[in-house]
Amino acid sequence: MGASLPGCRADHALSGRISSMDAPVAAPVSPDHAIDADLLDLIQNEFPLVARPYAAFAEKLGTDEAVVIERVAALRAAGQIRQISAIFDTRRLGYKSMLAAVKVEGTQEEIDRAAAVFSGHPGVTHNYLRDHDMNIWFTLAVPPDSQIGLEQSIDLLGQLAGVDNVRHMPSKRFFKIGVDLDVKGDRAPNAKKARPEPMLPTPAPESLTDRDKDAIRALQIDLPASARPFLELAEQHGFDEAELIERGAQFIRTGQMRRYAAVLAHRKAGFAFNGMGVWKVPVERLEECGLAMAAYRGVSHCYERPTYPDWPYNLFSMTHGRTKQECEDVLVAIAQECELDDYIVLYSTKEYKKTRVSYFTPEMYAWEDVHAGLLAPV
Repeated sequence: MGASLPGCRADHALSGRISSMDAPVAAPVSPDHAIDADLLDLIQNEFPLVARPYAAFAEKLGTDEAVVIERVAALRAAGQIRQISAIFDTRRLGYKSMLAAVKVEGTQEEIDRAAAVFSGHPGVTHNYLRDHDMNIWFTLAVPPDSQIGLEQSIDLLGQLAGVDNVRHMPSKRFFKIGVDLDVKGDRAPNAKKARPEPMLPTPAPESLTDRDKDAIRALQIDLPASARPFLELAEQHGFDEAELIERGAQFIRTGQMRRYAAVLAHRKAGFAFNGMGVWKVPVERLEECGLAMAAYRGVSHCYERPTYPDWPYNLFSMTHGRTKQECEDVLVAIAQECELDDYIVLYSTKEYKKTRVSYFTPEMYAWEDVHAGLLAPV
């Protein structure tokens, strides 16, 4: 496990001080076109794996394919759409991932320098500065054949950044993964959404063939804004269009792919606040409360994580809002439903890195080749 940190402050509760991310940000969805809000709402939830996906959106929105393609290109250029691609289940592909919490002391320049070391690892997908003694939180994923390993990679990153207080925060159990931003602003804070389950048994990770990995590499690439976007990806990776689409659909049926969807750039889409709620929940109520939290559309992630003598919080929830109050409304609704009052919220004050995991790519192995001999002996 990671090294212990000094006692954590609990003064960043919902009524705590406003962070620097409370500064004014861009307005939510651009009013440049009437379909933008509806399109963004759909594209993050219901992206169809068909030859002409933008035509399918056009039919739903009462417009034509060319308009949808133009709006997707414009929203991407404006930075509101970050990426359109497959969202795979890390564990079901044999990857291991973990959240890490780090206490970096010093000037802002020193903190930023340490964060840059973490972001430099190709397996680090999320890296945030948060308003707490534990001030840098990052997520790392490594492949099944990693020569360094997950825990050792986190410790090595701490060593490279010159920090001693690195805490491992593995997910002991997950209840939800899936961002669903209320782009239109017409949902109640306590709105809920059912979570679909895989329709077929999930194959063992070691059963993935080279052809499967080629399909994963193709489907994780940002989808072009064109009439036949999957055709372009298929041709680049040695597939015909129908085979690549069918492989994607099969990955969804087996649960190896969670969904195919757009990731929105939260702040540019108007969601300036990112609050990580950490809850102290009696062990016998963890499943009950985790499932209740996961049902909220305003909660994008919900995990059980380990506790430490100075860290009693065992259930984590992530919320996003246009205002701090929107996050708080969701958390208050959860607290009331679950009858929980021992929790704090860690708001992000700076985003250092946010991307999706890139599976079976050479950059990871190259990083490990360079750094494998640097891990300090235990």
